[in-house]
Amino acid sequence: MMETITIDKIEELDRAAELLQKGQLVAVPTETVYGLAGNGLDEKAVEAIYEVKGRPAVKPLALMVPGAEAMERYCDPVPPQAKHLAARFWPGPLTIVLKARELVPEIVRAGGETVGLRCPDHPLTLELLRRAGVPFAAPSANPSGSESPKTAQRVLDYFDGQIAAVVDGGPCGLGRESTLLDMSRTPYRILRQGALPAEDIAQALAEEMEIVGVTGGSGSGKTTALRELEKRGALALDCDAVYHRLLETSPALLGELEARFPGTVEDGVLQRKKLGEIVFRDEEALSELNRITHRHVTDEVLRCLRRHAMAGGTLAALDAIELLESPLAARCDFTIGVIAAEEIRAARIMARDGVGRDYALLRIRAQRPDSYFRERCDAILENNGDEASFISNINKLLEEKLHHG
Repeated sequence: MMETITIDKIEELDRAAELLQKGQLVAVPTETVYGLAGNGLDEKAVEAIYEVKGRPAVKPLALMVPGAEAMERYCDPVPPQAKHLAARFWPGPLTIVLKARELVPEIVRAGGETVGLRCPDHPLTLELLRRAGVPFAAPSANPSGSESPKTAQRVLDYFDGQIAAVVDGGPCGLGRESTLLDMSRTPYRILRQGALPAEDIAQALAEEMEIVGVTGGSGSGKTTALRELEKRGALALDCDAVYHRLLETSPALLGELEARFPGTVEDGVLQRKKLGEIVFRDEEALSELNRITHRHVTDEVLRCLRRHAMAGGTLAALDAIELLESPLAARCDFTIGVIAAEEIRAARIMARDGVGRDYALLRIRAQRPDSYFRERCDAILENNGDEASFISNINKLLEEKLHHG
């Protein structure tokens, strides 16, 4: 049996780097648990990892790398979303699975097409990666089926005399493996829930998504603009439709409305006429209703955006008459105000909803004037002509403004 040496000073890392370059195994600390590291480009070293751990050869190994710059060296393609997550969470407990390049040995991939990349958040191991100049194949440093080690001593309890060295970086803080995220195809999938919550990953992807706000009065043509965005792969969310869906599916929303406006919910159904009689006579009550509904709609829209992001989506569009007053306005990268002449809007509403001209005009005049949107939106689209011209103008604007899609 070999003697397993312990390295606990940064000045001694060159010795560990030399051992790894020669195909030896060295246990290394991370922020989660200790890993059993070998040169990830050396098939014999990887074979030794499987042998020492008693790990089934059908289970692939991830590669430790010193940073996001290594992604394109070992993987192709690398989607922009993967780079964003690396910038956000590396070094840290996230392993990103991508399509592997041919230089990644088949034994690391267990015969598959993908490889996981991980950048550990521990200064000794990051420095060792830089000095060794090779990626580390490094599963947890325990025999398969045993508890993952959180200290160097526990590694020695398992493998003293079977590996060349252990880098003692002190106790691991998290004590739980990294989260394993497959980004080699869409939708993205959590293959193993580890120390990084799945919700944090989805939120980070959603924050990177490009979001277009579309607003304007009834009959202006917002739906047409949304359709063109959908053709470009956007998730199109009509906030009014989201609200009405929540009225049918959200006990939390109905409960809050009943608590604030007693008698407006009967047998789980909102009595809109009763609610209207309260809020349209009381400006403070109307403001309170908007506060409640905006919060619930915002939460649901953000959930939809996270789901779209995990499906690989990079573009979304939000349609709301009151968008600029809602919390969602802050999430939009730019806003488009769609406007049209009053008589043209009235004719569209009459044809769409089967109502008379007087009623259509009442609805229009109860809404924001065109000047409101001109002053507050990043771009204005006038829709007073034929649909083909309007669509052409929409797409010219989107070509100019969009970065994704």
